[in-house]
Amino acid sequence: MYFGYFYHMILTDTHTHIYSEAFDEDQDEMMQRAIANGVQRFFVPAIDASYTKAMYDIESRYPENVFLMMGLHPTHVKENYQEELAHVEAELQKRSDQHAKNFYAVGEIGIDLYWDTSTIGAQIEAFRYQIKLAKQHQLPIVIHCREAFKEIFEVLESEKGEDLYGIFHCFTGTLEDAHRAIGYNMKLGIGGVVTFKNGKIDQFLHQIPLEHVVVETDAPYLAPTPYRGKRNESAYLINILNRLAEIYKIPVSEIAAITTTNSKEIFDI
Repeated sequence: MYFGYFYHMILTDTHTHIYSEAFDEDQDEMMQRAIANGVQRFFVPAIDASYTKAMYDIESRYPENVFLMMGLHPTHVKENYQEELAHVEAELQKRSDQHAKNFYAVGEIGIDLYWDTSTIGAQIEAFRYQIKLAKQHQLPIVIHCREAFKEIFEVLESEKGEDLYGIFHCFTGTLEDAHRAIGYNMKLGIGGVVTFKNGKIDQFLHQIPLEHVVVETDAPYLAPTPYRGKRNESAYLINILNRLAEIYKIPVSEIAAITTTNSKEIFDI
């Protein structure tokens, strides 16, 4: 179901993999559905070098809507991770040198111990290295954290400062974790999990001022209720906003305005 009457609101999806193979058959239709639902800004995280061309391609087709990040995803920290980090550094530098359309964050980066704990040393090294790249280019970071809050916070503690800021993507931690993330100048990226019956974050999110929240889909993953288990897409951002409106007991239009303002502050647009 699509909500054309939301067209007057500017919705911002702060984390969406719109270049994913999951959209190979209907990428443009997917984009149009999202735009029809009021999503005007799509912030697009990197995974590894194999996706760079696809990211540039969709940016060139939707230059007013698509805003790219550059980074190495922690689950793609493999034997060649140093080559991948060199690619990240080169792409960041290339756009900086060319004064071309900039990257808007270094992401998604972080630590994921759900799939593979054997690469923890390399993941931590890659995370720290990319934080330093973000500081060098005066960019925010977008953090991926799965079963790694302790390790993530240890790195953030050692790197903290006014030049460290960004988004804690797909936040699924506790209230204590939320306060700690905010303490490191991070916004909380809230997505489909907030609509799940067992998502837990909906139980305390009202205690977090909305000024610390941005919204995201993480498409094609983590589709919100009632699409849970299906392919996610940016058009479903409105389902997340509706749930936040219930949690905060304020109109959807206000949620949209505040979270978009928060995203502008982080991404400097």
